Amino acid sequence: MDDRTREHSPGRAEGGSARPGRHRGRRIRVGLLADPGAPTDLAAALQPDLSEVLAGEVDDATEWVVSTETREIPLDDEGLVPLESLAREHRERQEWDVMIVVTDLPRRVGTRPIATVLSGRACSGMVSLPGLGALGVRRRARRAVVHLVRALTGHEHRSDGERPPDIPRWSPLRHVSAEEDTDAHLALVGLRGRLRLLAGMVRDNRPWRLVPHLSSATAAAAATGAYAIVTTSFWTMATSLSSLRLLLISVVAILAMATWLIAYNHLWDRPDDRDARAKAVLYNAATAITMIFGVTCMYVLLYLAGLLAALALIDPGYFSSQLHQPPSSGAYLKLVWLASSVGIVAGALGSSLESEEAVRKATYGRRELERQRGRTASSK
Repeated sequence: MDDRTREHSPGRAEGGSARPGRHRGRRIRVGLLADPGAPTDLAAALQPDLSEVLAGEVDDATEWVVSTETREIPLDDEGLVPLESLAREHRERQEWDVMIVVTDLPRRVGTRPIATVLSGRACSGMVSLPGLGALGVRRRARRAVVHLVRALTGHEHRSDGERPPDIPRWSPLRHVSAEEDTDAHLALVGLRGRLRLLAGMVRDNRPWRLVPHLSSATAAAAATGAYAIVTTSFWTMATSLSSLRLLLISVVAILAMATWLIAYNHLWDRPDDRDARAKAVLYNAATAITMIFGVTCMYVLLYLAGLLAALALIDPGYFSSQLHQPPSSGAYLKLVWLASSVGIVAGALGSSLESEEAVRKATYGRRELERQRGRTASSK
């Protein structure tokens, strides 16, 4: 067995023998085939107690043996996960009765975003992490795996549009009808469903990585912010501005840097095909939110570093004499606030020193980066 494959069954003792009397029926081996990165981490987190969960929620008379394997999930010519070919390759080799693919690839059936896909003929399913949203991903993933296993082992039959019984009423998940030989098992319907997919796509991009990956932009922002903090003309200007105006300046600065990064590095999708344009709306929204969130993280870190620098470098007495007013914490906060906004604008210009590929790697998750590269290659 591959050294990246791990197996767990509650019906086995430490020595490997089954505990007598625990299971009265058959044994079903469930395999989680995960993409590298976040899908692998999630599969590893689900594995230890998944056997017990399946016994409790699907069939306690069955011995559920769960194992995981990490593999680079290939895509077909349409950019989709080929469940049937994967099942033929891995189920027999690993001796899996049921195979669940865990990937961070967003998936749609028609115009509907989905969280899981089921292929009854291949006895396999897929969990799409973006379809699980941004919060409670482990809990939602466990629930999705249980639904897939239940359906693939004949324990569940649902009609199109029906909400699974253990899904909260407010959840946008619904069963959908089969399309050719693949069932879209749980679809995200309505506006809430699209918002959940959008949140999941942004989470998969991990926007907090923008700061360490864009070193030139971060250095330019920090240097400009430091210069502003020690420049006395900024002291007078900052204290004369209202909090509302400073807030407006910071919002404009964040939006300006996000817009510059998207435009300068050609991150905005502009396909010619009408159907492609409809899909591009979601990808562009995810790009914009990812960039705004990442720049906001940079702003917060810049502000905290600037505040420490201001308190360490600027003597309260000298600060007060220059401002002709008693020293106050509010004056320090306003100074760093304005300096951070100016620094973020400079950071946008500093990002021009980064390569387009570096910005893409900092902005997108692995699967979205693959899609972006494919789009760029096809446009040339």
